[in-house]
Amino acid sequence: MTLSDFFNYITAHSGVAVLFLVAVPAVTFLINLWSGTTAEEIWRWRYVYAVLVYAAAIPGIFAVTLNIYLFLFERQSIWTMNLALQVLPILTMVGTLMLIRQKIPFAYVPGFGKLSGFLTLIAALIGLMWFFDRLRLVAFTYVPFVYIVVGFVLVLVLIRFAWSKMF
Repeated sequence: MTLSDFFNYITAHSGVAVLFLVAVPAVTFLINLWSGTTAEEIWRWRYVYAVLVYAAAIPGIFAVTLNIYLFLFERQSIWTMNLALQVLPILTMVGTLMLIRQKIPFAYVPGFGKLSGFLTLIAALIGLMWFFDRLRLVAFTYVPFVYIVVGFVLVLVLIRFAWSKMF
């Protein structure tokens, strides 16, 4: 099964995906009601909030990455967007994160820093790919491919280090 086959299957049977993407913010809203008002009561729910953050952010980050790829590299028109795969996960992620932020700071949600680091790494990778795509660079070289991959990874580490120092 290819990624295109998977997307076609999800599009043909979008009820489950839409139900999941609508249920995550709904469950977050209910957890906000149940978790109480004092800091001690909310603190006990931090791992539930972590699960909700990941349940919303993983499809959301994937949808953002997919949209950037489709619009920058594949030149997809905005009129041909698949709402269930390209828009709803982003709305779910934004809505869920806004609901969670109202109740508990992200610094107290376990694993949230790793998620933001992953997003930074993806953004840096897409930016580099777009830069090299626009450069139209064709190189015939005798440098082994391993050295090119190591150089690419070092550039990503450098970008990640610089990003962490900036913010």
